[in-house]
Amino acid sequence: MTSVSRADDIDVRPITASEFTEWLRAVNTGFLRVPALTEEEIEGRRGKFVEGRYLGAFDHGRCVATFRSFDQQLTAVGGVSVAADAISGVTVTATHRRRGLLSRMMARDLAAAKERGDVVATLIAAEYPIYGRYGFGPATSVAEWTIDVPRAGLDARRAGPADGGRIDLVEGEDVRKLGPELHERLRRGRPGVIDRDELWWKWNTGAVRIDPSWKDPFYAVYRSASGEVEGMAAYDVDDNWGDAKQPLNTASVRWLLGVTPAAERALWEYLCSIDWVVKVKSGWRAPDDLLPHFLPDPRAARITTLADWLWVRILDVVRALEARTYEGHGALVLEIAGVDGLTGGRYRLEASPEGASCTPTTESAELELGLGELGALWLGDESAVRLAALGRVREERAGAARKADALLRTSGRPWCPDMF
Repeated sequence: MTSVSRADDIDVRPITASEFTEWLRAVNTGFLRVPALTEEEIEGRRGKFVEGRYLGAFDHGRCVATFRSFDQQLTAVGGVSVAADAISGVTVTATHRRRGLLSRMMARDLAAAKERGDVVATLIAAEYPIYGRYGFGPATSVAEWTIDVPRAGLDARRAGPADGGRIDLVEGEDVRKLGPELHERLRRGRPGVIDRDELWWKWNTGAVRIDPSWKDPFYAVYRSASGEVEGMAAYDVDDNWGDAKQPLNTASVRWLLGVTPAAERALWEYLCSIDWVVKVKSGWRAPDDLLPHFLPDPRAARITTLADWLWVRILDVVRALEARTYEGHGALVLEIAGVDGLTGGRYRLEASPEGASCTPTTESAELELGLGELGALWLGDESAVRLAALGRVREERAGAARKADALLRTSGRPWCPDMF
């Protein structure tokens, strides 16, 4: 009988191309999915493979933990894109927990990301307690609404948008042509939004199949009165009828993009006007989304999910704080507790609507905080006053948390529409 391997005997390293299929099986096992893979799924996912960015932990030749990262562009407050190290596919097989495998993979990846010059690292956490110890903090939240269509108060006789625009149903090929430019317009104007590469559009329109259960959705495009594409949505509709032949169907939004409030309104009103649909599930939206207030009765939209979403780890404090914009004027000295020796120190932030500078300093700190708290504050969603009340930041000078909020918080909440 083979004894339990010591942690030091487990080999943590980048996988080779020939180990990709085994790595995918380990990912499925870790996420409690069926381990078996179709050839179509393997080949579809292979398009993302980059040597050195897929890590595995191997015990006697078997992959027992997985980790991958990839290049990402993340929109900071003000619309500037910063280079991010996006982390995904993180699993540890149940037989090999509590042996430090994730810590070894994370340390290796973050060190490489910092050396590459990435400004931040990002991930979407399946479990809340894990990633704070690596310096990540929840920087955006997500909300999902379920709309009770009969209660919404919309005019069932409406024929289309009242603003002169129009809704057209299109095919996946059209989405691949029109979607990237529309998404880039959205990304440039909304902090928290991440880029979508060509493979994303192929995966999400069925041109490349990575899910054996894939079913083509419906696609709706909103064009303004001038003919410009300003909104787009992908959605499914189930087939559910009551005992007395009553339609009880639900339209579930996979994703919906709008670069103007008129586009969003038109798409939501369209979804609520589809014959036989009595419920609309919104998919992942920002917590301050306008959706409920597009309805005559906002109470018809009931929140069914409200949770943390995109987590951010700052890798370069100076570049991160200088990249974003600020609505007010002020200066603040921050003492940032580092993690793993990669980031931390004392910095003076001077900010105004015209720009910002962040420099190391020996001045007395006004506010002490960890990297996770800085990550949570960086996109403008979290409040330093709240974190101080929770004991997660400490004021060295009275009023420092309020000063931080005046500088860092934004008038609109950041939003990441995507899972990765």
